[in-house]
Amino acid sequence: MSESTNPQARADARTAILEGRTSLGIELGSTRIKACLVGEDPTEVLAVGSHEWENRFVDRVWTYSLEDVWSGLRAAYADLVADVRRRYDAEPETFGAIGVSAMMHGYLAFDADDELLVPFRTWRNTSTGVAAAELSEQFGLNIPLRWSIAHLHQAILDEEPHVARIAFVTTLAGYVHWRLTGRKAIGVGDASGMFPIDSSTGDYDARLIEVFDGLVADRAPGLHVAELLPEVLSAGRRAGELTAEGAALLDPSGALRPGAALCPPEGDAGTGMVATCSVAPRTGNVSAGTSIFAMVVLERPLGHAHHELDLVTTPAGDPVAMVHCNNGASELAAWVGVFAQFAAATGRPVEADAVFEVLFREALEGEADAGGLLAYNHLAGEPIAGLAEGRPMVVRTPDSRLTLANLMRAQLYGVYGTLALGMRVLAGEGVELDRMFAHGGIFRTAGVAQRLLAGALDAPVAVGETASEGGAWGIAVLASYLSAAGELDLGTYLSERVFADAAFDTVDPDPEDVAGFAAFLDRYRAGLSAEAAAVEAL
Repeated sequence: MSESTNPQARADARTAILEGRTSLGIELGSTRIKACLVGEDPTEVLAVGSHEWENRFVDRVWTYSLEDVWSGLRAAYADLVADVRRRYDAEPETFGAIGVSAMMHGYLAFDADDELLVPFRTWRNTSTGVAAAELSEQFGLNIPLRWSIAHLHQAILDEEPHVARIAFVTTLAGYVHWRLTGRKAIGVGDASGMFPIDSSTGDYDARLIEVFDGLVADRAPGLHVAELLPEVLSAGRRAGELTAEGAALLDPSGALRPGAALCPPEGDAGTGMVATCSVAPRTGNVSAGTSIFAMVVLERPLGHAHHELDLVTTPAGDPVAMVHCNNGASELAAWVGVFAQFAAATGRPVEADAVFEVLFREALEGEADAGGLLAYNHLAGEPIAGLAEGRPMVVRTPDSRLTLANLMRAQLYGVYGTLALGMRVLAGEGVELDRMFAHGGIFRTAGVAQRLLAGALDAPVAVGETASEGGAWGIAVLASYLSAAGELDLGTYLSERVFADAAFDTVDPDPEDVAGFAAFLDRYRAGLSAEAAAVEAL
């Protein structure tokens, strides 16, 4: 985001802020909570705020505490308010609209007194294998390990005591939205990671609701899953208002007034689609962070169910094939951190962004197949790769060429490895792409991760100016859409109002990169047995 030097533009922005003619987007990502304030023109980013946080591995469960959720939200909001003060000498008291987004999937279960029954089980947990397999067989479509319904079913199968007390199950975005508004609602895209959606109705699949209730009738008498799930709303629907209690949760100073409208809360996959204008058939996007996933909007139903592919929806409810990988750029970032420590140890410390820049540029000098090196980024389990747990690993043969350039290319290829396995399955279904959009911090170094992704997918990859803002801006756009939904569908709104003048940098796949990554992927696939052995041995 660049700060405007036009005095009139700054004055207009200040007036819009003071009059509440702005939209606020908040996204709880896996490592950062971001806040993004946009003007009446949602392409105009007025201010941003953020707070770093991290999941915890407690009792073999990946989780975040609810205390961390709220302290993090307050910190990110306060950081945004401070940015507004610095830029415009103003403080927001209300907004035209607010949107909340967060990591999809997972399991937040509450009792009738609104008390959390078990610690939040995030998307990263892979302990639901038995439940997911049974549901996939019974439903006739793939139910991933991380879906909310898989977590619920596993708790039933394991006869967990809390099951008898469940009154409400939701996602992280759904939870935050509920506490801000008092309304137990969720956007259809986020809902599609809880329970299968029927795109013809835009709601949970009624037939599969009956199948599930029948499946658990003996183990959980009286449980009716439809009564436990949040209300489903598509983009453009008003999903409640900020209550006095919600305003105090977000801003304990008391400056924020209640009453702002909220759009349906969405998952990070949906906001990524919005942030990259990829909600139309034959478009898709890749979001790279702690996890990495691809979303491809379908022209027609898939011919078969595949465990590598999830069937979810856009925020408007249109069908999407999703390739979700639990592991993204965290291991790459760890290696960059090691080189930053080396620089500091020499007495010449280098800023983290500069270390990324140098190492990414070096990767372009590596051999097309990374010189025979393999890098596995599996910190957590990876269902697509058949791994219940993760063991990050660098492997090479005696005749491989270990150079800095090859090591960094292998690390970047490793971020895309499991994703490419899933995308190969999608290609086998005859799904074609006109262009893939990419966003996430990994793409901030221009032309490197983008070029290698184009080679990995053998498809053009576009990156826009909002690539590093990501989902916080995407949910701010969805909040802005509340005022236009009566006249435009979401796709038209994005193409005509938001991205009409947007500049995208598009990179076509280099044939040498395509061939090099294909060779890397062949070795990568073969080497997964070594990964599995490491999980077993270490």
